[in-house]
Amino acid sequence: MCALIKQCEFIIANLHSNLYKTYNMPSISRKGIEMPESPIRKLVPYAEAAKKRGVSVFHLNIGQPDIKTPQVALDAVKNNTLETLAYARSEGSEEYRTKLAKYYVKNNIPVTADNLVITTGGSEALLFAMGSISDPGDEVIIPEPFYANYNGFATASGVTVVPVISKIENNFALPKIEEFEKLITSKTKAILICNPGNPTGYLYSEEEIEKLKKIVLKHDLFLIADEVYREFTYDGLTHTSVLSLDGLENNAIVVDSVSKRYSMCGARIGCIVSKNQEFIQTAIKFAQARLSPPTYALIASEAALDTPDSYFTDVKEEYVARRDTLISELEKIEGVTVANPKGAFYCVAQLPVKDSDHFAQWLLEDFNLNNETVMVAPASGFYSTPGEGKNQVRIAYVLNKLDLIRSVEILAAALKQYPN
Repeated sequence: MCALIKQCEFIIANLHSNLYKTYNMPSISRKGIEMPESPIRKLVPYAEAAKKRGVSVFHLNIGQPDIKTPQVALDAVKNNTLETLAYARSEGSEEYRTKLAKYYVKNNIPVTADNLVITTGGSEALLFAMGSISDPGDEVIIPEPFYANYNGFATASGVTVVPVISKIENNFALPKIEEFEKLITSKTKAILICNPGNPTGYLYSEEEIEKLKKIVLKHDLFLIADEVYREFTYDGLTHTSVLSLDGLENNAIVVDSVSKRYSMCGARIGCIVSKNQEFIQTAIKFAQARLSPPTYALIASEAALDTPDSYFTDVKEEYVARRDTLISELEKIEGVTVANPKGAFYCVAQLPVKDSDHFAQWLLEDFNLNNETVMVAPASGFYSTPGEGKNQVRIAYVLNKLDLIRSVEILAAALKQYPN
């Protein structure tokens, strides 16, 4: 079935290419045609149009926290005395990497500055990781649903995503190890996880990470862990980093970012962390090719490391309260199934609709409740398996509790009126 789908995609790509040639236009690349739209951002024009009509939109679609950025980070930019905004070092300054390494050691991740490459956000970190370990046609196994841009990063790198499906019925738990092993071929280069998970909020246990360790060691694979939500774990549970386990020195790669940790999404500073020095040296070549990460953002990110622990204590308490409010309200709606997240600040809800893409657009174009509506992210874009997630949405609980209650009230009213 997957082969047939790929063949159909190839035929469509060629039809597009031939269409351009018919009208004597230069052709777009097959890679460009296959690049997926963001399920999070593709509906933005409809939201903007709704606002122009005077409709207020509650944004449940994107992981942009309303939590304040630590003042120490903002002050570092405001009060700096730079006279020339010069290039930074390609892999990030030694001072920042040394300070960042101390943060990791504090979190039971024993690394040094030489194990770090600073990137322009976690997105670039993932692109550098895929570029460093894979060639076109290679495969990466990813439990789905997964962060939607993994599809885009894979397409840009010429990598094939091989999904292993987790189900909302068991709260998106890690599929059985046997399911992973069935998918491993000579082209498999890595297993990629997001922990805690986006879009599901699933938190991998230490036992599950140990099982993944055994697989990658047995088959000589990389284990890439997107750990940008490390601080946000709930219900007394703790995060286990793939770099905290002995024996994975040559296999483990961590992707990280300041975006969610310090509510600094616009800074676009992330990093790759690995004890595999051959991998790090390869990633540095990619970093050199794009010159350097942004200097002001580096200044803010280095200062953010001085944020007191109390900041995270308060933020976690707020997110737990928001999660509990959102789940409680969603469970009141007939026909809605919702997974209970243990980390990050997202949940996946299954709705009594056939096509959540259409429903999400309809919410913005054709529906409002007293001049208010909601924007959600259709979940099909968080899968690579065709047809999966068509009746699901991702909801980010990044709004205050009163706004979340109102948002679910609007969603419930919309489901009653939705014609499909």
